[in-house]
Amino acid sequence: MTQLEADLLVIGGGATGAGVAWDACLRGYRPILVDRSDLGEGTSGRFHGLLHSGGRYVVKDPRAATECIQENMILRRVAPATIEDTGGLFVSTPFDDASYGDEFLQGCVDTGVPVQEITTAEVLRREPRVNPAIRRAFEVPDGSIDSWKLLNALAQGIIEHGGRVLTYHEVIALRREGDAVTGATVRDTRTGEEIEVQAGFTINASGAWAGRISEMAGVEDVTIVPGRGIMIAMNHRLVNTVVNRCTMPADGDILVPIRTVSVIGTTDVPADHPDDLTIAQDEVDHMLEAGDQLVPGLRNARALRVWAGVRPLFRDARAKVSDRDITRAHTLLDHRDRDGLDRFITITGGKLTTFRLMAEEAVDAMCRHLDDSRPCRTREQVLPGSESGDYYTVRARLHAREADTSGDPLVCECEMIPRSRLEHAMRDQATVNLDDIRRALRLGMGPCQGGFCTYRATGILHEVGHLDGATADQALLGFLQERWKGSWPILHGDQLRQARLDDWIYQGLLDVEHLPDWSAT
Repeated sequence: MTQLEADLLVIGGGATGAGVAWDACLRGYRPILVDRSDLGEGTSGRFHGLLHSGGRYVVKDPRAATECIQENMILRRVAPATIEDTGGLFVSTPFDDASYGDEFLQGCVDTGVPVQEITTAEVLRREPRVNPAIRRAFEVPDGSIDSWKLLNALAQGIIEHGGRVLTYHEVIALRREGDAVTGATVRDTRTGEEIEVQAGFTINASGAWAGRISEMAGVEDVTIVPGRGIMIAMNHRLVNTVVNRCTMPADGDILVPIRTVSVIGTTDVPADHPDDLTIAQDEVDHMLEAGDQLVPGLRNARALRVWAGVRPLFRDARAKVSDRDITRAHTLLDHRDRDGLDRFITITGGKLTTFRLMAEEAVDAMCRHLDDSRPCRTREQVLPGSESGDYYTVRARLHAREADTSGDPLVCECEMIPRSRLEHAMRDQATVNLDDIRRALRLGMGPCQGGFCTYRATGILHEVGHLDGATADQALLGFLQERWKGSWPILHGDQLRQARLDDWIYQGLLDVEHLPDWSAT
């Protein structure tokens, strides 16, 4: 069995786990980051894209609000290339209690969230699709953040500083020697190969799966309450500013512009399992109705895709707290102090916006365990790709395309992805999974949802990756099925017509249901 050694094993390839490995690298440790799937395939890649100002929590969860605004400002310095500086608005619709605005305003002051009340006329000048009957409005520093771009930058930084990133490597057992965790056995989910990772320390950053990893170490009472929420992407930017309803957090109360679409979010339903990504039709209908109160006409606009994500909410089994009252702030479990288990820490909960703080606290705790004081550097160290200090803009890809005179053909017109960039990503990621390429480049995430680019990308993957016919066919079918899962719950109107066109292309023209039997050739 292959054996690897590391100073630190980090379990979980979401923003928190990648942040932990990045922080450890900057302190001079050699980490190995493992995830059972691709980076950001879990919670970090399944949210509405909001860079929190903290405004959503200033009344109900002041600690979470304070952490969000502090980390918002830090990320704007160290990872600006992953952020669009949209700004944010909280508005009181006719369906909201306008007096809540006074609590909101005081909450912002108490938690340090910059806020300014502005006129409703100014809101409607900026965002004419917002409900014209709004009664109050407040401006806050919300933004949108590209989580996959963030994760790719973190992974690049980890590798450049001597760490390793092992995607598609699932932890199947934790190694223990006496009262200490000394690493793990991981299995490559693509080949079945098992690898022993010997590590001086292990940090469990597996989010909604943190309880299951802790059980492998013999810790039975790490209770993660999976909070499932759905989000719906509309086919264009209905707003250019993050728009929230000024009320206690509820379903369908926020619209986030991210890249070329806008996302309405989100529900909050307890799930029985962290892999439960069920999408109920009544939840979809409810979301569209709630969004219509914020932006009239939203329910009749073209919905591109719906997806679900699971929040990792930690409920202390030793305290009596209802699921609804569980904090959205994060929790650090030091298993030496809590359970008598050395060299093992769990970090869970929180928001993507606070991933850097969570990583800092986790690595600080590891340093205390090791009696090895090394200061955190992630507050100042800029991530790869953000050296210019510029935010990304929705127009950036179009401007790059207009300036390109090389004749490099576009493969995905919706997301402006040229062939050369697609080939580079395929070689860099060394993957046969088009969904991995989607996360890297946003392939197939525009209005056609892969209808016109999937077969092109498959042909290029076949050539670049030197795939045989059967593997290329599976890549095509897998990607189409993934796109379909997010489309069928919102099939009506223009999106239904688009789906029929895609069906004609792939069923009528390419006949994907009757591809060659390569085993017979």
